[in-house]
Amino acid sequence: MADPLLFNPHTYDPAHFDPETRRLLRATVDWFEARGKRQLIEDYRTRAWLGDFLRFASAEGLFATFLTPASEAGAQQDKRWDTARIAALNEIFGFYGLDYWYAWQVTVLGLGPVWQSDNAAARARAAELLDQGEVFAFGLSEKAHGADIYSTDMLLEPDGEGGFRARGSKYYIGNGNAAGLVSVFGRRTDVEGPDGYVFFAADSRHPAYHVVQNVVDSSKYVSEFRLEDYPVGPEDVLHTGRAAFDAALNTVNVGKFNLCTASIGICEHAMYEAVTHAQNRILYGRPVTAFPHVRRELADAYVRLVGMKLFSDRAVDYFRSAGPDDRRYLLFNPMTKMKVTTEGEKVIDLLWDVIAAKGFEKDTYFAQAAVEIRGLPKLEGTVHVNLALILKFMRNHLLNPAEYAPVPTRLDAADDDFLFRQGPARGLGSVRFHDWRPAFEAYAHLPNVARFREQAEALCEFVATAAPDEEQSRDLDLLLAVGQLFALVVHGQLILEQAGMTSPDEDVLDELFAVLVRDFSAHAVELHGKDSATAKQQRWALDAVRRSVVDEARSARVWKRVEGLAGAYEMTP
Repeated sequence: MADPLLFNPHTYDPAHFDPETRRLLRATVDWFEARGKRQLIEDYRTRAWLGDFLRFASAEGLFATFLTPASEAGAQQDKRWDTARIAALNEIFGFYGLDYWYAWQVTVLGLGPVWQSDNAAARARAAELLDQGEVFAFGLSEKAHGADIYSTDMLLEPDGEGGFRARGSKYYIGNGNAAGLVSVFGRRTDVEGPDGYVFFAADSRHPAYHVVQNVVDSSKYVSEFRLEDYPVGPEDVLHTGRAAFDAALNTVNVGKFNLCTASIGICEHAMYEAVTHAQNRILYGRPVTAFPHVRRELADAYVRLVGMKLFSDRAVDYFRSAGPDDRRYLLFNPMTKMKVTTEGEKVIDLLWDVIAAKGFEKDTYFAQAAVEIRGLPKLEGTVHVNLALILKFMRNHLLNPAEYAPVPTRLDAADDDFLFRQGPARGLGSVRFHDWRPAFEAYAHLPNVARFREQAEALCEFVATAAPDEEQSRDLDLLLAVGQLFALVVHGQLILEQAGMTSPDEDVLDELFAVLVRDFSAHAVELHGKDSATAKQQRWALDAVRRSVVDEARSARVWKRVEGLAGAYEMTP
């Protein structure tokens, strides 16, 4: 049967969007289904470039419609930067193959510095290239420095005529083999410090642009490229000085959000395959799904996946409602990137424990899902980088709430233009949040929500009375354990906020929070074992451990939902 909480191509009808968005999303699903599972797997296996897909996207105007802000759309009213429909497309791409999502994702990143720029000519050129079906690239990382933009070796030497000659190389640059425009970060040779930063637009087809290699063995073209005396005219300069630095970080703010919904799509497709296989496989005279440990693993995977979707859907609302006086998205964004993608890894691991050798077979989607799910927590900043980032918000979020008007569900056809005028990338410690408790109070009647609330309150006590001191604050290993605990509270909060708007099955919610109670307890035990944890912190950690509330009837009802996924979707051969 079709589960309303999961994407199913056979029943997909995004009726909550405007007609052109519905048409494009449905056309994308239909293109993949018409291509068929065998061809998609063969393309993945042979590392084929995505030419057919990009021709489809160009013919439909897919990227141009979804990635052109209203300010550059002219009279074409369907064009806008709409995070809700972008998220929906991420999920579809993840569902069919991360290679397709990647070409789209690095186009998003490549456009970020352009849409933030005051260079009207460059913005007009980008809009025209999108209309022509071109893809884009984001030239930030380097082989020697990674994404350490303070240390860039892409050098721009003044040419004496108001422009520059660029020399240097970039590494890990998706679409760098085919991009009509590459947003490249570098620094001037004649200006010291932050004032010397420059973001400029390059063309991968220019004779001074040299593609060195694809650094991965994949259809994703993750290039190394080199510029040799590349001419950069005034019309190519997107940002200079501190604004170039801010454009880099703000672009990542926009792009990293896409990782969560791609992860969701991967997990959904893998779940259909795994449950169907387990239900149909007979072992010792019984279906594999008859074994209690298998049911638990599949049910845990299912509720974790539902949690990923609820959290991400609610985070969209904060992204779209953001403004200079409401920057709560700066917490929820790294949360989607870090927490949702690592939940995706857990989902795949649980499914793989059930289907075992089947997960390696060459004719399954699962074989590529098991590989691709690993990449998402490691892109746009590692899990550790994003955990360290969210810690900047912990005290204000837990202990110092502010008054905000309620943020509604944001599925309206609006242009999210604030994302391209986020301003300076600093001041995170001053961001305020609404009170997290009401979301939990609304579901206090669910035993495991109430139990998790106890743990969340305990974390507030920890922050107030046993937080890491100055010396411990230099111990990133300890801080990351604290960050995992805080991330769980934020994760649970947005899940419940979204539940309050969509009313999912309360059995599923309670089963999900049973899992989150176990997760919190596990991270508390991890904190207890850290070398630098004080005696007071160790006592707190063990006191925060809770046992989930067991309800066999509830678990049986949730299992029936999971069992219903068997045969609910199989991709067109």
